[in-house]
Amino acid sequence: MIKEKFELWRRRASGDPDLIKELESIKDDEAAVSDAFYKDLEFGTGGLRGVIGAGTNRMNIYTVGKASQGLAEYVNSMTDNGSIAIAYDSRIKSELFAKTAASVFAANGIKVYIYKELMPTPMLSFAVRRLKCDAGVVVTASHNPAKYNGYKAYGPDGCQLGLEAADYVLSIMNKVDIFDDVKTTGFEQALADGRIEFIGSDIIEEYLDCVEACRVAPEADVQSLKVVYTPLHGSGNKPVRSILKRIGVHNVTVVPEQELPDGNFPTAPYPNPEIRQAFECALRLAESCNPDLLLATDPDCDRVGIAVLDKGEYRLLSGNDVGALLLDFVLARRTESGTMPERPIAVKTIVSTELCRKIAGNYGCELVDVLTGFKFIGEQITMLEKKGEEKRFVFGFEESYGYLGGTYVRDKDAVIASMLICEMVAFYKSQGKNLIERLDDIYKKYGYYMCAQKSFTCEGESGMNHIKSIMKGLRENPPAEINGAAVVKFDDYETSVSRCLADGTEKAITLPRSNVLCFYMEDGGSLIVRPSGTEPKIKMYIGSVGKTESEAEKELSALTESGTRLLGF
Repeated sequence: MIKEKFELWRRRASGDPDLIKELESIKDDEAAVSDAFYKDLEFGTGGLRGVIGAGTNRMNIYTVGKASQGLAEYVNSMTDNGSIAIAYDSRIKSELFAKTAASVFAANGIKVYIYKELMPTPMLSFAVRRLKCDAGVVVTASHNPAKYNGYKAYGPDGCQLGLEAADYVLSIMNKVDIFDDVKTTGFEQALADGRIEFIGSDIIEEYLDCVEACRVAPEADVQSLKVVYTPLHGSGNKPVRSILKRIGVHNVTVVPEQELPDGNFPTAPYPNPEIRQAFECALRLAESCNPDLLLATDPDCDRVGIAVLDKGEYRLLSGNDVGALLLDFVLARRTESGTMPERPIAVKTIVSTELCRKIAGNYGCELVDVLTGFKFIGEQITMLEKKGEEKRFVFGFEESYGYLGGTYVRDKDAVIASMLICEMVAFYKSQGKNLIERLDDIYKKYGYYMCAQKSFTCEGESGMNHIKSIMKGLRENPPAEINGAAVVKFDDYETSVSRCLADGTEKAITLPRSNVLCFYMEDGGSLIVRPSGTEPKIKMYIGSVGKTESEAEKELSALTESGTRLLGF
């Protein structure tokens, strides 16, 4: 079967010269052919994501075309004269894939709105809502290495497609012949006759207006800030600099070797603001300009990482650190200014720090937990909007460096996060404090909550099977103790059962089913395990609580080692 697929592609895949060359180069490499064709690239609630190249298990114009045909038929089944918005980032072939999708939608009678140049993912969510589109697509692989690209699909609410819609699209895709059933038209011809239209600068300005309107500390002396910023060769360069300029942050130095778009990411092989390597160029630049803050946004500018000067050196803060700081800052400033809504709501994912529960409670703010994935945070805003209560939403975050402080989009947004972080740094600077000192104040008040995340890469078919085996083993034989502490509660989100191990009682979990296992220990520690939905990885989220920082860190280290052994790595 694999051989037949390969030969079919050699005959038919002539639309991209790079694919022709690759197919020729691997014809005698059985392992390479198998990996490229042993399955179809999966389409789920995160859309598509995979290695760029030839084959059914790769990102290319044919797999993008097939997904677009499925999405087009889904939209046409829901409405007449539908419309779809498209954005793309700086990754290899992103513009080609975006235009491929646009051509398929246009050929299916759907009006297409596409940005003229690379734009952040949140600006796609904004365009979908502002232009009242029936769906949206952004071509990006977020923070993955250069060999990856992806295709995120959005619904009319500006959230990534839900499970039901994604399953519907997938059911259509399964019936589509990748070469014969995908309708397409010339991009330039469709642009000329109005079936495709570029999104204008007015939409961009409206987006920035909405971001600016979400300031919570306009009194902060942001003009005194010195910032080093890196877009990591991605789409954040223009919008982040624009919003900082709007609010008065003028002393911004952009890392020159990472300023321009480059999908090869030559200075950041892993363009992920969660890791220190992505900050290396910014840290070197900081030695000469001594900034108060280092900012790094990922290629599609929906995540932001930061480093701040503390005791003579720059310290990177985790996503949980920044999430807790921002939640506290937003709630405190809105309380003080009298802009806190009645019955405020903040939202976090189940794998994010429990410290935020204490912070929210202190300000009388309800904290809602959702599954991993920012679309679930977006869905909470949409639910509030349907009841006319969207103003109750004050903040949402996930530990993987995604934050949102407004309701104008339904996805994480590094543009507003960069603005709020700058306001926060300036505000505490005027009090003679940096963010590390402010975080320590929070810990002293609520307890030292330490968190870590560890990922294990398992690529290819064998890796996928290994991840399934790990999850099956933990589900069927949950550990009675981890790191010497008894497991008192075991939550299985796939079976929707929360089990108290002390007495065997069970409760239903009301969140959607998901392949996530959570273990909670008697000493307050926690271990959460889930396969990544977008990468060939299994992830482990570890949490500890202590009366002192050293106590919490010691427990976190020991729990991480125990968890690693438990997973068999």
